[in-house]
Amino acid sequence: MTATAPARQKAHSLSPPERRALRSGAARVLFTNWTGASTVPSHTLYPHQWSWDSAFVAIGLRHLSPRRAQRELESLFGAQWGDGRVPHIVFNPAVPQAAYFPGPDFWRSSRAGSAAGAPRAVETSGIVQPPVHALAALLVHESDPATSRVRGFLRRLYPRLAAWHSYLATRRDLGGGGLVSILHPWEAGMDNSPSWDGPLSSVEPVPASAFRRADLVAGSATDRPTDTDYGRYVRLATAYRDHGYRDDRTYAFAVEDPGFNALLAASERALATIAEEIGRDPEPHLARSSALTGALVERLWQHGSGLFLCRDVVAGERVGERGVAGLLPLIAPGLPATVAEALVRTVAGPHFGLGTETVLVPSHDLRSPTFDPARYWRGPAWFNTNWVIERGLRAHGADAMADGLAGAMLGAAAASDFAEYVDPRTAHAHGATRFGWTAAVTLDLLARTGER
Repeated sequence: MTATAPARQKAHSLSPPERRALRSGAARVLFTNWTGASTVPSHTLYPHQWSWDSAFVAIGLRHLSPRRAQRELESLFGAQWGDGRVPHIVFNPAVPQAAYFPGPDFWRSSRAGSAAGAPRAVETSGIVQPPVHALAALLVHESDPATSRVRGFLRRLYPRLAAWHSYLATRRDLGGGGLVSILHPWEAGMDNSPSWDGPLSSVEPVPASAFRRADLVAGSATDRPTDTDYGRYVRLATAYRDHGYRDDRTYAFAVEDPGFNALLAASERALATIAEEIGRDPEPHLARSSALTGALVERLWQHGSGLFLCRDVVAGERVGERGVAGLLPLIAPGLPATVAEALVRTVAGPHFGLGTETVLVPSHDLRSPTFDPARYWRGPAWFNTNWVIERGLRAHGADAMADGLAGAMLGAAAASDFAEYVDPRTAHAHGATRFGWTAAVTLDLLARTGER
């Protein structure tokens, strides 16, 4: 099967008036989702502040208001824990408890996380999400250096970013090989990826009757994780909370994820540039970035598969599933040319099919029996991961493929009303519409493709 002709044609034929209308629509989404201090991904499904969502939102907001983009990141880091972690959710106390599960009454961060330095004035979750923040901060600064310097944006944010990276590098190297381990599927940001099926198989799910899923109130059950998966997520989060959010190898789930670590490598490189800007030593960040890329290649690269694979730290083995996280190391600085070339081939090859079978890069292997084009991270295409891949392709000289992907993303955003995620073949919308990071990366692509 190939991508439908109408979907492909629409992806590459936006006229100047359509581009202006798309920019206006994306701006409207971000302004509507703004709460006064931060941006919610969606008022229906996700009514609080999410960590890596805010990083992508800031990347888009910089084209509308660099000052507001700075505020987006400052707001998030205002909820940073004493041990350096940046929680994946910062809860808005004005939002009713029933609007999202698991909410603040589940995480109990100010009490259960007190030993780890959880803030007392705001409730958060206790887990983390991919560290895109230093890269976002650098891009925000570069959009208006004068205002950034006057406000001391980077000077104030730098020690918080450094503490965040240090937490990940020291507390989360549970495999001992120089890579960060995630302790919950939500920490990868790719909640129900088939890559977690094996590592989760030994986790006894909490019965569905023990919790209420607010995500099914505003979303279709066919688009979301199953109750069994959700029960396992609740079990893992409960164990982490009841252990005082301590990071060790006692948990049933611990995985080295290539996407998470690649984004940390890219952000360490960005943090080196930030350090130089404010007169600090960039070398420790450059060294850590290089070490992360080296560890990625050594521990997670699978030549026969043509991409990076997750590693189950508990079982001590690689996970065989091909997920989009395995392509994200295209963004990792210093990636060996032979590895980068193989990744580019894999993006366009039969398992992801970009440009032949798919309009956008799917979140999972098209050839896998677990592939589902509609269910969350088990197959649909997401705009943030495609944005990362587009940058990675361009960094390795695959400009034609990157141009095609950028055009396809713009066309899909316009056709889907900025959907949370889409069918990778047809760009049919799934999940929430008018989604924060979809609008944000649309603004960034419009600005960058307009410049070219």
